[in-house]
Amino acid sequence: MATNGANPLRDTADRRLPRIAGPSGLVIFGVTGDLSRKKLMPAVYDLANRGLLPPGFSLIGFARRDWEDEDFAQVVHDAVKEHARTPFREEVWQQLSQGMRFVQGTFDDDSAFETLKSTIEDLDKSQGTGGNFAFYLSVPPKFFPKVVQQLKQHGLAEQKEGSWRRAVIEKPFGHDLKSAKELNAVVHEVFPPHEVFRIDHYLGKETVQNILALRFANTLFEPIWNRSYVDHVQITMAEDIGIGGRAGYYDGIGAARDVIQNHLLQLMALTAMEEPASFDADALVAEKTKVLGAVRLPKDLAADTVRAQYAAGWQGGEKAVGYLQEDGIDPKSKTDTYAAIKLEIENRRWAGVPFYLRTGKRLGRRVTEIAVVFQRAPHSPFDHTATEELGQNALVIRVQPDEGVTLRFGSKVPGTSMEVRDVSMDFQYGESFTESSPEAYERLILDVLLGDANLFPRTEEVELSWQILDPIEEFWEKHGRPAQYESGTWGPAEADEMLARDGRSWRRP
Repeated sequence: MATNGANPLRDTADRRLPRIAGPSGLVIFGVTGDLSRKKLMPAVYDLANRGLLPPGFSLIGFARRDWEDEDFAQVVHDAVKEHARTPFREEVWQQLSQGMRFVQGTFDDDSAFETLKSTIEDLDKSQGTGGNFAFYLSVPPKFFPKVVQQLKQHGLAEQKEGSWRRAVIEKPFGHDLKSAKELNAVVHEVFPPHEVFRIDHYLGKETVQNILALRFANTLFEPIWNRSYVDHVQITMAEDIGIGGRAGYYDGIGAARDVIQNHLLQLMALTAMEEPASFDADALVAEKTKVLGAVRLPKDLAADTVRAQYAAGWQGGEKAVGYLQEDGIDPKSKTDTYAAIKLEIENRRWAGVPFYLRTGKRLGRRVTEIAVVFQRAPHSPFDHTATEELGQNALVIRVQPDEGVTLRFGSKVPGTSMEVRDVSMDFQYGESFTESSPEAYERLILDVLLGDANLFPRTEEVELSWQILDPIEEFWEKHGRPAQYESGTWGPAEADEMLARDGRSWRRP
């Protein structure tokens, strides 16, 4: 059948038009936590302010606090005023607050779940939510099984004809492959796989989605996006803060489990995958899964993986304590606050190209980026002295902050002599578009309500990611203590040595 040159990626729907959620509501478990206050509730307001929620949208908070509906509405109001991205408008708030309810109880309180059930039924009648509710589990992973079992026991997860019920789960999705499989089994016993949405907020960022546009909407990059031209890829997520008050969560988890298993492996899969047949969830997952399934660990884990802990130092002009001196941390802890690993993808496109992934706390600055570093020219007609300050061409996708893309290449320095130095062409979202980028949670919550799963990791992706990380974690556990690095630096010397053995060096963003 002739296609007349049509783009196979073009959907029949005009994606330039705003997507507006149908009748629906959101139940937030753990509504008193920081995530809910700083991200979820402001994101709901911002969606309403942009006209992307139905008039009768409902928001139910579930927690132990002894609150009335009015108290909950005031908490949401204060969170919105402090953290919302868009301006506060009284008329939007008044309409949104009409659908707000609060249910007091604990996760093992049957009567509280019966109250939740009757609250949902009342909102169906008064707000016209149509029986469509998403249950957002903004709670520690140990409570996931209890909450989903309660939803099943009280008939709250029942998929009735003409309506939907969905589960939204925050990371971490287990702490290893075994626990991830157990968690998936528990959740899928209650909710069908297509109604389970695992939140990786990085996938909701505009710059992450721009990887797809950069690669597949431009003929400029795709022909050189392979082993014939790419020397290596570096993916970095650096934080300039310590663990703060998260000792109870962080100790025993560490940087690799907290960031590499989900965020960085997802960024790698998007960077390395083949062009999908379309941009719907099944096609995207199929290509990402192929990449994760083709990942091979280095033969020498001692040489090509590094874990470390931050020691005392200076950060932003202030003295910072080391990880082992943080409140609530066991002085003998072996938890990593820095992790770097080298991976390869054994397929035709990427064979022999190393992917270096690193993440850490108390590093030089806060930045997340993907750097595709290209090979040097096979022949140079210039004298060595003319190009001694010339590095390798690189395409850098800045995920945060200062979202955008930088292309680094060589250019002649003005003057009579022939001297070539690196210069950069820079694209920034803030300068090229008048509309500010939505917060990741805005996009992801709207996608949940729409049932659009293309930005959410599926079961196969989660389990393949743990298959990659588990052998590394097991090796680290058996072999000594983490290295040390001074707070405010870019990590341990061992990480620099890891790349130096390959004749490369880490970027200093």
